[in-house]
Amino acid sequence: MDRFDLLDQAKDTVKDRGEEYGTVVENFNRAALIWSSVLGRPVTAQEVALCMIGLKLARLSYDPDSEDGWVDVAGYAACGGEVSKAE
Repeated sequence: MDRFDLLDQAKDTVKDRGEEYGTVVENFNRAALIWSSVLGRPVTAQEVALCMIGLKLARLSYDPDSEDGWVDVAGYAACGGEVSKAE
């Protein structure tokens, strides 16, 4: 898979998730509320995106050949950019 295919796949994945879970902003804000409760401190939707990218990077450090992991990083980066503009 070349970089353009990877980005296309990330785009499709993000679109599919949006149809399942609502907008990126709504979904990441819901996650932020839950994480805030769990952690006992305010968490932003931007931090949700950063942490999800961090999780994917941790998995990629174990298996750097995982195409799915690279697709997910690209998708979460796009989502993070979107929630950043909304905040």
